[in-house]
Amino acid sequence: MEKATFAGGCFWCMVTPFEELPGIHSIVSGYTGGHVDNPTYEQVKTGTTGHSEVVEITFDPALFSYERLLELYWPQTDPTDAGGQFQDRGTQYAPAIFYHTEEQRLAAIASRDALAATNRFKQPIVTRIEPAHAFYPAEEYHQDFHKKNPAHYKKDRKASGRDAFIDVAWKEEATV
Repeated sequence: MEKATFAGGCFWCMVTPFEELPGIHSIVSGYTGGHVDNPTYEQVKTGTTGHSEVVEITFDPALFSYERLLELYWPQTDPTDAGGQFQDRGTQYAPAIFYHTEEQRLAAIASRDALAATNRFKQPIVTRIEPAHAFYPAEEYHQDFHKKNPAHYKKDRKASGRDAFIDVAWKEEATV
């Protein structure tokens, strides 16, 4: 098993694209990259801990490659927005790929460079690629939030602007 850690704004919205795929064993919402041990959601959302909201995916690379995870990751984000994602503003919501191995680092860079070469976006790709840090699982009520609170999740996701952006920016002919 390997781990992949991705930040793409609200971690609730970053779970569903990866779940129920062959080789994906778990997806845990949490926090990484900050200077506070065992941060809480209330602390992280203030933007003062240095953490990012992330999903940590445990996967079997023989069944689902890291490169395929990257292919799923990019279209969940606005890779040109370092100030957050959609309605979630602040560095704690900025897009980032936290690599666990040198192979993941190289794959993430190659994936980012390939995306930039498509000229899909008018603005530069600003998604950070950095080493994985200590990971802290979010509080239990955040885990599988979309299943526990489907109405709230759907309302929040719609209001966020994420799906509207994805519909426009990630169409084949898009230049945003």
